Amino acid sequence: MNIADIQSALRAEKLDGWLFFDHHGRDPLAYRVLQFAPERMTTRRWYYFIPATGEPRKLVHQIESGMLNALPGEKIQYSGWAAQVEGIRTITGGAKKVAMQYSANCAIPYVAMVDAGTIELVRSLGLEIVTSANLVQEFEATWNQAKLDSHLEAGKRVDKVRRTAFEHIGDCLRGRAAITEFEVQQFILRAFDDEGLLTDHGPIVGVNHNASNPHYEPTRENSSHISQNDLVLIDLWAKLKTAGSVYYDITWMGYAGDQPPSEMVRVFDIVSGARNAAVAFIKKSVVAGDKLCGYQVDDVARGHITEHGLAEYFFHRTGHSIGEEVHGTGANMDNLETHDDRRIIPWTCFSIEPGIYLPEFGIRSEVNVFVGEAEARVTGEIQTELFLI
Repeated sequence: MNIADIQSALRAEKLDGWLFFDHHGRDPLAYRVLQFAPERMTTRRWYYFIPATGEPRKLVHQIESGMLNALPGEKIQYSGWAAQVEGIRTITGGAKKVAMQYSANCAIPYVAMVDAGTIELVRSLGLEIVTSANLVQEFEATWNQAKLDSHLEAGKRVDKVRRTAFEHIGDCLRGRAAITEFEVQQFILRAFDDEGLLTDHGPIVGVNHNASNPHYEPTRENSSHISQNDLVLIDLWAKLKTAGSVYYDITWMGYAGDQPPSEMVRVFDIVSGARNAAVAFIKKSVVAGDKLCGYQVDDVARGHITEHGLAEYFFHRTGHSIGEEVHGTGANMDNLETHDDRRIIPWTCFSIEPGIYLPEFGIRSEVNVFVGEAEARVTGEIQTELFLI
């Protein structure tokens, strides 16, 4: 943690400070931003205040008086609830407007870690609370070169697994061997392990109408067979098995036959066109130095699909932040589920994954976009047509 950098960001946001709070490990963002791990379970409430200028201050319970010893700043202890309230007043003394892990109307749930009661308590002391979403993005969602390198390497390995998964389906179909979505999923998980990759759940393997469920995951008990003339969606995400690695997350579409139906081709072209329009808009904006927000990217992709009369079949955001968790804490490409007006900043990465989900079949095309200091790029292979299995 670099206190000077945090304080510089606070002054840029015209804030008097950033108030961190946790109880029972409810706010993992606090520990990641502050870069410390508690030695034991947090059973009592603690507060850590970083002012825009001056030394940080901490408030801890007497039972766990050493909880924040790894962090700099003056320490105050409390035991009773009245002393706790007075302690919050003391460590935030002089501040009027502070950031907390809060989001008005829970617009950005990834940062809404502080419970409503604590927000009420802090407000009762006369403090204005604003969201820490922009600060969290700067100090939690930005990458360094090592993270980018881990992403690029994971991308090479995931792309390889994706190719072999489609080849495996093709080998089974040509050999007239039965194969299910679940069996392909397990094939991918074994390949991940062989390639030194790990994932938190998934992947998604969906055939025909199952591909119309964006979060469908097959199980041993509930899994469709893959047959000739089926459409197959594979959505897979993974990262290297090394500390600090970040995810790579893609979706590709295949067709088990020589000539996909014209309607599938048409829908794929619309989806990939929306993807390409969003990527082009990002690249142009970054090169020009324009202010670029997540909701604007969503508008571009969604607008392309709307122009083709299929807006009702695209019912999720265009993309999500990517980090050490597959759904990261940076700006999402979203003007549907939320109005994400966070600025897309350098050294962040996110998915672009428009989809059209018809009753008979669904199509999604997903790439990852990394934004650097003056350029943006897709970090892996880009699907340009339905893959013929």
